[in-house]
Amino acid sequence: MALISYQNVDIHQQEAIVLENVNLSIEKGDFVYLIGKVGSGKSSLLKTIYGELDIHKGQAEVLGYNMKSIRRKQIPALRKRIGIVFQDFQLLIDRNVHDNLDFVLKATGWKSKKEREERIREVLEQVGMKTKGYKMPHELSGGEQQRIVIARAILNSPDIILADEPTGNLDVETGYHIVELLRSIRDTGSAIVMTTHNIALLQAYPGRVYCCNNHQIEEMSEQEIPSEISNSSDDIQDETTSNAEPDKTSETNQ
Repeated sequence: MALISYQNVDIHQQEAIVLENVNLSIEKGDFVYLIGKVGSGKSSLLKTIYGELDIHKGQAEVLGYNMKSIRRKQIPALRKRIGIVFQDFQLLIDRNVHDNLDFVLKATGWKSKKEREERIREVLEQVGMKTKGYKMPHELSGGEQQRIVIARAILNSPDIILADEPTGNLDVETGYHIVELLRSIRDTGSAIVMTTHNIALLQAYPGRVYCCNNHQIEEMSEQEIPSEISNSSDDIQDETTSNAEPDKTSETNQ
């Protein structure tokens, strides 16, 4: 059964249509890229998956939840099964790496200190940051911070990881390392959905590709993928809204 199934879904930001007639199906172990110009709807699509944007038209199911009729009180349980990786990290700057991770575990119901400590150790080792637990965020490089964000996203062994431009603020080599890390997590059974403007990543690390363009989304074959994505000044709506701070529920259930 698909982890994410959308049929004829329309997505809005406020009153404006962002994407219409969205059809997609994502299964366990998929690595899916979302590409498209700035403002084409990539981030808005991710927001519908974790319940930040409502869906009013079409059929949408995520991890067994009907996203048209899901209740607000059900969203924390949904988000516990979804890991979210933000481009701008959104680490808590007043506490170290260990305490950032411990904050999320406490917020998502982990009562045992021993179990929390063991899980923090496991995820830091998985992302290659096992010696960085007591570093403050400002003491880490951009690539290291993104690895910590990925560690935060996998704390609850999510079925789905949503990565919104995770390489956008990183140099090319570091960006490649981040994608390699996400692919290794995919190999443990999670589905990865990643937005990007970097076509070279798709060529180096092939996966399924959906392109957002002119309010439509379609899956592309390798031959159909454009050589580059150019942005125009009038394509800004989705990105400006997507970079707004998430609500507290979203932040604590990554």
